[in-house]
Order: sequence, then C-alpha cells, then structure tokens
Amino acid sequence: MTSLPQVAPRIAKLTALSIGVALLATACGGSPAPTSTGSASAKAAGISCPAPSATSGATTPPGAGGAVPPSSTTTDTPLKIGSLLPTTGSLAFLGPPEIAGVNLGIKEINDAGGVLGKPVEVIHRDSGDTKTDIATQSTTSLLGQGVSAIVGAASSGVSKTVINQITGAGVLQFSPANTSPDFTTWDDKGLYWRTAPSDVLQGKVLGNYMATCGAQTVGMIVLNDAYGTGLAKNVQAAFEAAGGKVVAQELFNEGDSQFSSQVDKVIAAKPDAIALITFDQAKSIIPLVTGKGVKPTQLFMVDGNMVDYSKDFQPGTLKGAEGTIPGTFAKEDFKKKLLTIDPALKDYTYAGESYDALNLIALATEEAKSTKGVDIAKHLKDVSEVGEKCNTFPSCVTLLRNGKDIDYDGQSGPITFSDAGDPTEAYIGIYQYQDDNTFKAVKEEFGKL
Repeated sequence: MTSLPQVAPRIAKLTALSIGVALLATACGGSPAPTSTGSASAKAAGISCPAPSATSGATTPPGAGGAVPPSSTTTDTPLKIGSLLPTTGSLAFLGPPEIAGVNLGIKEINDAGGVLGKPVEVIHRDSGDTKTDIATQSTTSLLGQGVSAIVGAASSGVSKTVINQITGAGVLQFSPANTSPDFTTWDDKGLYWRTAPSDVLQGKVLGNYMATCGAQTVGMIVLNDAYGTGLAKNVQAAFEAAGGKVVAQELFNEGDSQFSSQVDKVIAAKPDAIALITFDQAKSIIPLVTGKGVKPTQLFMVDGNMVDYSKDFQPGTLKGAEGTIPGTFAKEDFKKKLLTIDPALKDYTYAGESYDALNLIALATEEAKSTKGVDIAKHLKDVSEVGEKCNTFPSCVTLLRNGKDIDYDGQSGPITFSDAGDPTEAYIGIYQYQDDNTFKAVKEEFGKL
C-alpha cells in the first residue's frame, strides 16, 4: 500500500513513547533472555508455548441502570454516522464483526431514545483496499450525505488515502482498527481518533512473546505498506531488545500473488521462528512455509491474518501456531448480542473497538450538545477519563443527563485517549490455533503507551 507524504505534526504531538507491558500469565517455555545454546534446542523441538486457557480481561462496573432520562437539549440536525469498513478486498474478513459492532451500538443507542432527542442514522459503505479507489468513492458519498463522523477504515493504508479528505471537511474520523504509528503525528486538526492501539504496543508484545517462547532467531515475511512495515519495525525492536536477532526480512506488495521467493529466502536463513505480517496473503504463504518443513509451532501471526482457516487447510496445518490481536477477549454476553445482529458471525476481531467507537461518538455528541464533527471531537477525551465508570450508552448517557462526569470503558477494554487521539493503554490478546485451524484465546497482556 502506498503512503502519503509526511505532513506537519498535530499540535498535541507525542514527543516520546514508553511502553510498560504487564504479563497476565506465566511466560511460555524458554528463558526471556536467549542463551547461546538455546537456538539448536528450539530448532530440534519446535517453539514451546502453552496450551490455551480460559482468560478474560478486566471488566468495568456497570453504570446507572433504569430508565434513561430524556435529553434536556434536542437537535434539529440528527447525528448521522457513516461507516467505511471492508466488505471487499484483503481485509474483507474484518468487515462482518466491525459492522456488527457498529450496528449493535446504533441499536442500543436508538433503543435508549437516540442522541439529543433524535434517532441516530448510520450509512454503511465499503472501504475496499489500496488496490482500488473504492475508499475515496465511498468517502465522497458519505461526506455528500452530511455525516458528522465516519467509523473506519480498518486498513491503515486505506485510511491514509482518505484521512485528509475526511478531516479536511471538518468530519470526525474514528477507526476501530488502524494501528499504524504514523497517525499519532498526523496533521488531522484533532479529528482523527482510534480505539485500536498503535502497533508500537502490538509489536512489543509479539516480539517479547516470541523470545519467551524460546526463539532466538526470527525471519519475517512482511506486507510492504504502512501497517506491515510499521508493525515489523516494532516487532524487530522488541525481539532484539530481548536478546534475539532478525536474520531475514522479506517484503511483498499489495496485489502480489507469488511468494515463493520471499519464503525461500527466509527459510534459507534457518530462523527458529517465522513471523507473518500480512493480510489475507497468508492463505498462500502458509502452505509454502509448512511445505518446506517449518512446524506450525514456529509460526507467529498478527491481527491482519489471524482468521479461521478451517475451510482453507487440512486439519493440523496450523496446530500450535500463535498470533496477536489488539483488544481484550470478547466476552460471551457481548458475543451473544452481536449474534442477534449478525447470526452468521464467527469472528469477533475489532467488534468491540467498533462498538466502543460508536458509543464514544454518541456520548461526546450528547456532552457537546452538537452534532458537528469538530465539536464532537473536542469531547471524546472528556467522556473517556476521570469520571464515574460506565460501559454502555444507556448507563453512560443517564449519568451525563444527570449532570455527572463519566469515564467510558468498553468492550475493547479500558479507554483513555492521548491528545493525539490514541488509546494510552490497551490489552493485546494472544491466541493459538487448534487442530481444526481455528484459534482460541491463550492469554492477554496489558500495556501502556
């Protein structure tokens, strides 16, 4: 994917990032600091990691219950939200859970009486990927219909193609899945926000995790776009800080269909582990890698390719492979609610982040008493910090309408924003593939930026 030229940092630019990661489960086999003899052992036995265990993230206490009081302020311009989420392209697998999260948020908000006395409207449009111009066309359509905020895109590369168009129009852009660190310093006029943490955090967690699993050398196959190269940079930094070494890194471009050259070069370096930092290209890459004798326990994946492969590969192909997805594990009651919206839903990746984005936009609108994007953006920090804890629109808006300050923590975990619109703390989930090539939760790690 292509990147736009770097533009001037926003006023609230973060000048430094420091990360503290607290492990919430015992580290897997191997020592955190690799020894000089560990590499041969890792190659002989495969990477040793734990069996999945039922782990759940921290929950927040519910807010006020009962009937929702009417808003003291009504609006002549109802809140209209657009979604720019993938139904086609290399991240199309993320579309269903993200759209379900948006629609669940809309339903609960409107069941509670809407925002500022009016029902909220949502308009869904496809984001496609960077091989097409779908995102620009969809954005033009949404802006033409007068939306105040756009939820999306999922792909960082796609968001880079439309962020200036959206924020330049005075409209709030709120991504549930963008993880590129580039957005932290983007000149977005304070109008770009996200519930997904920067890949500075996911990269640190994955890099450290591979080291604690016994790997001392790693090879990487990386999508050459903002997401892939940014995440790879942070994975490498964390892995090498833990005493490991990246012995090969091979890039490919969006739209490529042949990956034999990259696979051959990485395997020739004889790494203990291989990190696949890709989107759906993993469907083509994984058989090439395992066909060369690489054990699935040596494979580590990321949110861009952690999907259900039960219909793609023979049983056991990925058994023991692991990967990371930002966000806390989806809770069972939340899954049940999502299934009432989309009964065919099987994956919940970024559903919580999408749901939270909707609720935060709605709550900031209520507090701002305005449906203008620039006004909504000014209140996003306020509704997410230093106040009475709540985690649904009805409970939170009840507190707001009773004159209380609120602190929304949602389905994606605790939410506190930096001045740059980034989450300052987040969970990163670690998952492991089973014999049927579906994945289950292993543990969560919590980090701060």
